[in-house]
Amino acid sequence: MPDAHDKPHWTLDDLDFARIDIDQARGDDTLFYLACSASFIESGSDLYTRNLIDYFEGDDEVAGWLRSQWEPEELQHGRALRAYVEHVWPDFDWQPAYDAFLAEYATYCKVELLAPTRGLEMSARCVVETGTATYYKALARFTREPVFHDLATRIAADEVNHYKHFYRYYRRYRAQERLGRMRVFGTVARRTLELKSEDADCAIRHIAPARAPAQGHDPQYLRKVSQDLNRVIRTNLEVAPTLKMLMRPLELPPRVQAAMQVPVAQFMQKVFLR
Repeated sequence: MPDAHDKPHWTLDDLDFARIDIDQARGDDTLFYLACSASFIESGSDLYTRNLIDYFEGDDEVAGWLRSQWEPEELQHGRALRAYVEHVWPDFDWQPAYDAFLAEYATYCKVELLAPTRGLEMSARCVVETGTATYYKALARFTREPVFHDLATRIAADEVNHYKHFYRYYRRYRAQERLGRMRVFGTVARRTLELKSEDADCAIRHIAPARAPAQGHDPQYLRKVSQDLNRVIRTNLEVAPTLKMLMRPLELPPRVQAAMQVPVAQFMQKVFLR
């Protein structure tokens, strides 16, 4: 059942590509790698959305929302980012590079990587949506290109909305499964440590040879690109709202939550900012 507060979703027609400063954007190599790697990862989202839909089959509310809203919106993010890349960098041959990426990326999206119970998986999804919302908010803060700022802001808002759904479903499953706080904490901690995954590096490995043929297979060049993208996130991360989203599934008493702010923030520094 759709959330009563959901608004009509944006479409690609809402993105005004005529506003792009093509000359400025085209010469920004960091913007290219940020936009292109995001387009690859989002375009491959059906690999893990299918796993999750199958995992929650039988729960009509959850499976219905995953199928009718979450998966289509995730795939739309990929289409929008691809459209942006192809508009600004028309010489980049997107499809062959993406096909090579997808062949490797598919090996990362396995059903056995899901949490052992539905409630714990919902807490893990809250962590993932926290990470993606944080990532796109950082991209929006980073860029001066107005259309990419608009697109990153729209995707970030979608991810926050997805988080709200997952959190609501998590609370239902937590009650059904009688999940203790320590089990939830274990899942949240493990999934947070996994946020710095192979996804972006996998995308860069397949983008670079097409973008810079002379350097695209050089480990030093690939490492520099990865470091540049990480620096964007590190310098544009909003810690306070990220902490709030990350800790919410633990539902700690206010005094305990206040006491944990510093150690959790330090934990995040190692995860998001390394």
